[in-house]
Amino acid sequence: MRNSPIGIFDSGIGGLTVAHALKEKLPNESIIYFGDTEHLPYGEKSDEAIQNFSKNIAEFLERKNCKAIVIACNSASSVAFDIVKKTVKNIPVFNVIDPVVREVANKCNSCKIGVIGTKATIQSGVYTKKIQEICSTAKVAAMATPLFVPMIEEGFVNEEISHKIIANYLSNKSLANIDSLILACTHYPLIYNEINNFYGGKVQLIDSADIVANFIFLQLEKMNLINKNKNPKYQFYVSNYTKSFAKSAKFFFREEIEIEEVNIWN
Repeated sequence: MRNSPIGIFDSGIGGLTVAHALKEKLPNESIIYFGDTEHLPYGEKSDEAIQNFSKNIAEFLERKNCKAIVIACNSASSVAFDIVKKTVKNIPVFNVIDPVVREVANKCNSCKIGVIGTKATIQSGVYTKKIQEICSTAKVAAMATPLFVPMIEEGFVNEEISHKIIANYLSNKSLANIDSLILACTHYPLIYNEINNFYGGKVQLIDSADIVANFIFLQLEKMNLINKNKNPKYQFYVSNYTKSFAKSAKFFFREEIEIEEVNIWN
């Protein structure tokens, strides 16, 4: 079981930032990644649709004998976590929300926490609810930033257009006087520096990828599931292969990868 791969899935490409962080933290672990490019973006889909997609992907990763499953998508984490846990009852399932909430809320007293993410994530209210369950005095300002994902996927990073879009969103009055900002989408670490520059380094930015990787490392260690052997294997699947995805994947995972298209819906 310890030698089995870790399964990671996302609506598309953003989860590769989590896959990369896990690869850095757990260099001996094999990874199977599934990007549901046929149905992206999840942030614009109904809860029921996201739950159905997530259930099918979890079953696919279970058939691939994964020892753990990581929902590397905030939209799916916010509305499909319980469904996935019920689907794969004997496999530990992790999401990208809970580790971040614990990290932030446990260090917060009367601070103001900003959260930016997709429409599905923000409309679920999951960050506000979970943060205030741990720290009732925390103020949470959550705002959807739907243009960030297509902007990043089209390669508009650290350019004039991205600077303007970022400034337009983050200048919103609801985010005034925040102490920290949760980047509640796995795409957003790729514009970390731009967001940091907007705030002049005066707001603490919370990058979920590293926090999630550290949390999963500790949990697998507790369950005695850390792979001690070397020579890990990395497999990448998508539900709809496109050349643009293959090109962007290198940018997200930070190295060349081979991608295979697979139909799991029939």
